[in-house]
Amino acid sequence: MALSFSSPELRRSTVVALLRVEGIVILALGLFLIVKGLISGGSIEWFVISGILALALVGGFGLLFAAKGFKAKKMYGRAPAVLANLIAIGVSKYIFEAGFWWAALPLTLYAALTIYCAVSIIPEKN
Repeated sequence: MALSFSSPELRRSTVVALLRVEGIVILALGLFLIVKGLISGGSIEWFVISGILALALVGGFGLLFAAKGFKAKKMYGRAPAVLANLIAIGVSKYIFEAGFWWAALPLTLYAALTIYCAVSIIPEKN
């Protein structure tokens, strides 16, 4: 039996993988920004570092938690997944306006695919 993209299980495994990658990227980006801020010669305020750390931890681990929910066939991960990726589409608009269309386009497509997979899975009745 071949799985097509209309298969809910394929969409579920796809959204789990997409959310895991996205969560790990956010955690890595937060770590990169903290390290860059600390080694960049200029003095960076500790409240700025703590803000970056808090947002990266909440965002990254939140998406990893949402992926765990999708994998367990629970729907508590749907709203965070959709909201985070709607925010990513908004961010990609600003990236595009800054002239970095080559970064904005993949981000938009990635977020749109994640949103599609997240909202197209019909919850199962227990």
